[in-house]
This record gives sequence, structure tokens and C-alpha cells, in this order.
Amino acid sequence: MTGNDSVVLRVAGRPVGRYVTRPELPARLSPRPCLHPVTTLAGTAVTELSPADHAHHLGVGVAVPDVEGFNFWGGRTYVRDRGPTELDNHGSQRHISYQLRDPDGFVEELRWTAAPGELLRERRTVAATALTGAAWALDLTFSLTNITSGPLSLGSPATNGRPGAAYGGFFWRARKEETAPDVFTAGTDGENDAHGRTADWLALAGSTWTLVFAGATEQTRRDPWFVRTAEYPGVGSSLAHADRLPVPPGGTVVRRIVTVVADGRLGRDEAAALVRKAVGP
Repeated sequence: MTGNDSVVLRVAGRPVGRYVTRPELPARLSPRPCLHPVTTLAGTAVTELSPADHAHHLGVGVAVPDVEGFNFWGGRTYVRDRGPTELDNHGSQRHISYQLRDPDGFVEELRWTAAPGELLRERRTVAATALTGAAWALDLTFSLTNITSGPLSLGSPATNGRPGAAYGGFFWRARKEETAPDVFTAGTDGENDAHGRTADWLALAGSTWTLVFAGATEQTRRDPWFVRTAEYPGVGSSLAHADRLPVPPGGTVVRRIVTVVADGRLGRDEAAALVRKAVGP
């Protein structure tokens, strides 16, 4: 992927992430700004961009497969009673401007546009913060406002009839290795027990790295986690798990996810301690 503008995030002077503002991508991938590569402080990459298994997985970002019928996720659209279907319904997220742009973060305005025009206006805030000599935190908040004159709703393949596929919202496509990563929360182990459930935090542990995802607001913590490890490594926070999420005219949906990016394989206690340091008790 190429782009004509990008922001490099730094922690204590070290580059830890590149944010591509205006990606040049085919329409069926639902072009959108994204973070890639994201690395640990030691330089290990923990994201993937357009991997062979899912070309529309773009590092770290915000993507929704169904905004009033328009696909802002990329790839095929899940249609009830038909399954995954190739449709000409893709939208794109277009960068408008930066309100703030510093080495450790930025505040950005975006337009979510599709065939009818602009559907949503987003304000995205991203900040990188040092935690320890081996861990840092990526703090991402997005606010989606319905700027149309009518109601909108956000959906997922799950709300359209595909059980277990409630992806849409914040999503992190992690690094694929020979062995699938481990996943755990404070009270569960494994993909089957973590997927589709709420938890204050969720950890994905690879060969030499660990990502710990935490909902940083009460509303965000009410969204179940979307987890994949066996098929591919990815974690998201589901905006539309069981039901479509309505957004009335002028209404705003706000979510905040803080992700600990650590070198090494963390245990439960270490993961929990770093979340407390990153988010607070």
C-alpha cells in the first residue's frame, strides 16, 4: 500500500507506528487510514497489512462492515440467506485534516463516504505513551457522528444472520506466525471462551510479543470482544454484537480502546498490571 501522507508515532524517541493518512487502495478494500507497521519497543512488528488470507485487513484502525447497507470493512458483504456476496457497496474513510499532530499522537477529522455521499463524520484521537522499558500503550478513541438528515444503523455479519461474526469497530490485525498466538482474559483461556464475551481486558500473546486490549470507557467495556487466533490473529471490539446499533441524526457513537504493546510473553498478572498503568484502576 502506498500513500501520499503519513504520521510516524514515537515513544521516547523510538518509532513505534506509522499512520497512513491517504492510502491508495482499490475500492473493494474500503480504503481507510490505518496504522501499519506497529512495533514493540524492540522493533518487532505486531501488525499485518493486506495479508493473503484477508486483503482488506489493514493493520490497526476502525472499520464497520455495514453502515446502513454500505460496506466500510472491505471484501464481500454477508447477505442474509445468501452468505458472503460480492457487492458494489463499498465506502471509504477520507482524511479531512489534523487538529493536532505531534510525535506521540494526533487528532484527525475524517469523512465516511459512500454512494449517497457522506454518512458519518469521525474524530479520531491516537496517542502513544511509554509504560516501561519493554512496553508502551496505543490509546485510540473514535467518535462517529451521523451527519445525514435521517437515522442510520451500524450492523455486522452477525446481525445479518452469520453467528459468531460480530466484527466491526476497532480492529487489530496482528502478526501471523507459524504457531497461533495464545489468548486470555482475567478469567478465561483460549479463543472459544474469549470470543463474543465481555472482559475488561484481553491479551494476545505471540512468540516474542504480547498485545493487551482494554476498553477504556464503561460503554466500550460493554462491547464483546471479537477474537480470532486459529484462522488468523485478530482482535476487535464489536459495535453490533447481537443487534444493530442505531445512530439518530446528529447522534454520536464514541469508543476508546487502549492497547498495551509489549516485548515478551506476558502472564495474567503482568498483563493486568500494565493495563492498570495504561488505563487506571
